[in-house]
Amino acid sequence: MKLIKAHAYGNDFLMADAAAVARVPDVPDFARRLCDRHRGVGADGLLIVGVTPAGAAMRLLNADGSRSEVSGNGVRCLGAWLASTRGLAVGAELRIDTEAGPKTLTILESAGHRHTFRAAMGQPEHVRRERLDIGGSPVDVVVLRVGNPQCVVLGPATIDRLHAIAGPLAVHPFFPEGTNVELATVESPDRVRILIWERGVGPTESSGTGTCAAAVAAAAYGGAGRDLQVVAPGGTQRVEWTGDGLWLTGWAETLCEIDWWGA
Repeated sequence: MKLIKAHAYGNDFLMADAAAVARVPDVPDFARRLCDRHRGVGADGLLIVGVTPAGAAMRLLNADGSRSEVSGNGVRCLGAWLASTRGLAVGAELRIDTEAGPKTLTILESAGHRHTFRAAMGQPEHVRRERLDIGGSPVDVVVLRVGNPQCVVLGPATIDRLHAIAGPLAVHPFFPEGTNVELATVESPDRVRILIWERGVGPTESSGTGTCAAAVAAAAYGGAGRDLQVVAPGGTQRVEWTGDGLWLTGWAETLCEIDWWGA
């Protein structure tokens, strides 16, 4: 099977043709084997892709084989592959159909196989504060949906807190489908720093939807503005929260084509 590998700020994905994957008897197991970083190719998730005239449709499985509705970085990885293979110019638009609805990408810049997009990510939903128990201690969180479930903890973003708080929150009973978790520190009205624990993956260098969620939480409850630079370990993305919804700007690049010989 042919695979494409791409990443956005270190959040990496494998892409496979939907028709080829349809012949696989156990797709979640297939995703786990592909994404294994020691015995497979290695990735944070598998995108199952069907190309369309306007762009592509995708399904996403996390590294553990579980389903995810959408990935902001994943849609851009798919967009980067389409932009390169179709020879698209700056200003071109792509429509990526996801299980959380269509996402429109506009190419802002291209350099080789790296492409920068402004992506329409839709309106955040069900934004509210909650207090959840972690190991007998209350933790104040901001919960919302950005096409997928998100939980943001405003305050210090440290590795110790990521494992002590974000890991347990990702599988907390409050979230029956699990959730992505971001620790978010508001450094200034236009800058937020985050660490990420992604549902079905664990710590990741970046997350597009997590970046959007952190921006919303920071703007709604952390004193930040609505045009933010969000800094993750893998790099910085811009989020604009307007009346039309969330706009995520950042790059993605394709890395290689792979022949998968695994059973």
